[in-house]
Amino acid sequence: MNNPGTVGTVNRHKQLGLSDGQVIDMYRYMLLARKYDERSLLLQRAGKINFHVSGIGQEAGQVAAAFALDRESDYFLPYYRDYAFVLTVGMTTRELMLSVFAKAEDPNSGGRQMPGHFGSKRLRIVTGSSPVTTQVPHAVGFALAAKMKRQKFVSFVTFGEGSSNQGDFHEACNFAGVNKLPVIFMCQNNQYAISIPAHKQLGGKVSDRALGYGFPGIRVDGNDPLEVYRVVKEARERAIAGEGPTLIEAMMYRLSPHSTSDNDLAYRTQEEIDENWAKDGVAFFRNYLIDLGLWSEEQEQDMIAECNLELKAAIEYADNAPFPKPEDTLLHVYDESASEGEA
Repeated sequence: MNNPGTVGTVNRHKQLGLSDGQVIDMYRYMLLARKYDERSLLLQRAGKINFHVSGIGQEAGQVAAAFALDRESDYFLPYYRDYAFVLTVGMTTRELMLSVFAKAEDPNSGGRQMPGHFGSKRLRIVTGSSPVTTQVPHAVGFALAAKMKRQKFVSFVTFGEGSSNQGDFHEACNFAGVNKLPVIFMCQNNQYAISIPAHKQLGGKVSDRALGYGFPGIRVDGNDPLEVYRVVKEARERAIAGEGPTLIEAMMYRLSPHSTSDNDLAYRTQEEIDENWAKDGVAFFRNYLIDLGLWSEEQEQDMIAECNLELKAAIEYADNAPFPKPEDTLLHVYDESASEGEA
């Protein structure tokens, strides 16, 4: 993958309406998510947290998608690798660390859910559950609400290519297509459903399935954040205009094992992993900024130090925060507003 900083004489990001400051912010979120991911892996290896599922290799496309959406009105239904996405729409590293340490202050679930189960009413991040693909029909429900209430927002949902083979995916896409709902389906095709490679899961392109549902399907290089930004932005414009859903297949590669419980070298080679590290979207975008004179090695080291300081503070806070009380097990599980005896 080449990395031209310009198309003709115009910077690519400026053609898309992005300022120099915005693309630098995009890179900061990518780098912060990468450092968060690396630190979480170390915490799990040290026995400080129980489990980690990584998003390394998918950060560039996630950040780009978040920048293309309206972070003040849209609803987000991320999947479990979307650390870069949720950081970009406003979640903090402290909030993420409270989740992985399973502490009472965890705003995602009060320490109940596994890492990667995001939720924030404040940020309109809709709580997910562990069975994959369940968030996809939920996203369609939010889009139906937007249409029924005549409100100008879209729902944006992400999932892996393995999830595209589930019944929930088909039912959600079909209903959204029939009703022309303002929803964006983004498949992050990272080439593996745990240990099963894409060529053993899929008979064709995920994006081609959209034709059968009556709306556009687009395959995009998920390692090129400016292309992802363009495609998601156009999909949002279609949705807001009442033209219905879009299915985006962002081609990526899962650079890490499936989770800390996985030995990925049992089903793929180190050579394959190394080949895809050379296509890493975070490095691609850094080189883009350097080519334009917007970034330097000094800025890189300063930002890494800034990210590490932020993560250090988040870890210290989460590590020392209290665990949930046993008597609070059912808190926020059942409706607490009705008085005893009311139906």
